[in-house]
Amino acid sequence: MLMSLVASHRTRELAILEQLSLGADSLGSAAVGEDSPILGAVVLPTCNRFEIYLDTDDPEAARSHVVARLAQTSGLPQSAVADALVTYEGDDAVQHLMSVASGLESMVVGEREISGQVRRAHLDAQQRHHISARLDRLFQSALRTSRVVASTTGVGASGRSVVSVALDIADESVAWAGARTLIVGTGALAESGVATLRSRGAIVAGVHSPSGRGAQFGARHRIPVVEAGELERAVGAADVIYACSGGEQIVLTTALVAGARTGAEHPLTVVDLALHRDVAPGVEELSGVRVINLEDVGRRAPGESVESLEAARAIVAHAVARLGDGESERTLDPAIVALREHVFGLLERELARVQPSADADAAAQAAAQQTEQALRRFAKTLLHTPTIRAREHARAGEADRYLGAIRALYGIDVDVPVDACPAPTFDYDEPGPAVDGSHAHPAG
Repeated sequence: MLMSLVASHRTRELAILEQLSLGADSLGSAAVGEDSPILGAVVLPTCNRFEIYLDTDDPEAARSHVVARLAQTSGLPQSAVADALVTYEGDDAVQHLMSVASGLESMVVGEREISGQVRRAHLDAQQRHHISARLDRLFQSALRTSRVVASTTGVGASGRSVVSVALDIADESVAWAGARTLIVGTGALAESGVATLRSRGAIVAGVHSPSGRGAQFGARHRIPVVEAGELERAVGAADVIYACSGGEQIVLTTALVAGARTGAEHPLTVVDLALHRDVAPGVEELSGVRVINLEDVGRRAPGESVESLEAARAIVAHAVARLGDGESERTLDPAIVALREHVFGLLERELARVQPSADADAAAQAAAQQTEQALRRFAKTLLHTPTIRAREHARAGEADRYLGAIRALYGIDVDVPVDACPAPTFDYDEPGPAVDGSHAHPAG
């Protein structure tokens, strides 16, 4: 069975996600270790979510195994880890990844960076040899689905992303033309940030890498490297600091920034997009300093039209119906695929209408999640008996009776196309959207 364990900005504080993602690099390999109930694992840590996708024959044991491992690496009690993770199984896990990869679950709905993050997570699991055939098939399908959503709906047409929204917020305090900018970090968010900053007229004056990878990044983008001993001077000269290293240590302490700002007359705007914060609490209280973080991005993220979301969710529903949870006999039966498409399509249209806005409070987010879970349980219950009956009729040689029944009852066209996303494999050599994220190994 496919399952996923999910904690995201929609349901948990970013501080919890930060704790969970500690040790994410080794979690996949550890999850499928000796005596594990897990057949395959793919870990997806980003700047605003932490998810692990599993292939297992024992979901309860698999969850317990992952919770225990996360408690060890995060320092959180097992009870806190268990409470933080929402579990999806079967079709629900499939649907969730399809929606995530398509940008429908993002802090900035429709942002295209997430497909690159999913691609990186998939590739990482392949290279480390802890992915199963069933998970491989799931991620291939999710990536194809995200491409269909991007090319055929209005979702994400604005090109908004976590980076662009953060810099839009910074517009209120920054005159970008000629603004001296210091980048902290060399990961995926830094890569996408360089182009965005330069497009606004900023001068990228230096890059500091806490992990020591600044030389290659600086050479690639023609940016001077700022070593640790030069950091305070660079901070003092900067108008903007774009921080996204994603390391586990604070880079810009209050003492360092205060010392750098001694005698400074120009304002400083700090954009901190790292899940593991690069900027210490208290920096925002210094005179002339403004800090913009992921919580600010979440509050200001733009929405998408209901029509665009419905179109995207319909594509996701089709992909879920085609893939199922890996049971080939079901996904190869056109009648069952058509019925699943019909039910999932209706479900996704209703869910698009009840989704809370990005700035909804915690109570509204929790209520929406409960409604979604209830509707998904209802959909699975509705499909259970017709699915069993289809197999019984097929074994009895009475397929025509079943096909006639669902035509009469639902008006469903059983001649389903082979696949709405026909590419047989995902080509990792072909250009794709930039991978965005604040984790050291963004899969954010």
